[in-house]
Amino acid sequence: MTKSQRGIQSIEVGGALLQALVDAGAPLPLRELARRAGMSSAKAHPYLVSYGKLGLIEQDPITAHYGLGPFALQLGLVSLQLLSPVRIAIPAITALGEAVDHTVALAVLGSHGPTIVYIHESRRPIHVNMRAGTVMSTVNTATGRVFSAFLPARIAQHHIGRELKDPAVTAQESARRPKAALDALLAEVRERGMARAVGQPIPGINALSAPVFDQTRGIVLAVTALGPAGSFDPAWNGPIAVKLRACAEAISLRLGFK
Repeated sequence: MTKSQRGIQSIEVGGALLQALVDAGAPLPLRELARRAGMSSAKAHPYLVSYGKLGLIEQDPITAHYGLGPFALQLGLVSLQLLSPVRIAIPAITALGEAVDHTVALAVLGSHGPTIVYIHESRRPIHVNMRAGTVMSTVNTATGRVFSAFLPARIAQHHIGRELKDPAVTAQESARRPKAALDALLAEVRERGMARAVGQPIPGINALSAPVFDQTRGIVLAVTALGPAGSFDPAWNGPIAVKLRACAEAISLRLGFK
């Protein structure tokens, strides 16, 4: 290593703990986290204390497990927003939001599933718990269904399966969409070229979502318009759907999709 490439070994060692949490995709107890990072618990603990002060990690007060903290999330969101597809899409979805007079959100596939990275708020207020960093359901939201329909099957099944096995998803909720029904739903999304959610999972809120593809013909973004059921037309060929589809296609063209 040359002098210009000289680093700080302690930072690189501690970085293994952050990498282990990213790879795990879930909070871990100290012993397991240290094991995955290739160090002892005694060695890992001081790093975790310092990372906790910085907000890079946080410790659950009930389970004592360590997970990525709010500052780590902010770093990830900034990194995602700096990606070329996101930069290209933001002006387009801003224009779309003004044209349809509804809120429009932009999502990418994050490590935990479809993740909102940017929201253009409408003048019409909507009461939904969605912000940058929100992970969307792969089966119950229009945004998630777009990714589930157009991702490679292996990747889509990984995210769907992980969601349905999550203890936070009750057996009743999982049973609501047996595999045959979900397969039919995703087939419709592919046929229509977009997904929709009418009054579900949020009562009184409708949404339409369209995929954005890049030069590899792979989905890289989902553009989702949403609004109150009383003013948001979810028709497949309605004015909102037409403008949304045109917006997604224009972004795809900018990214080299043909």
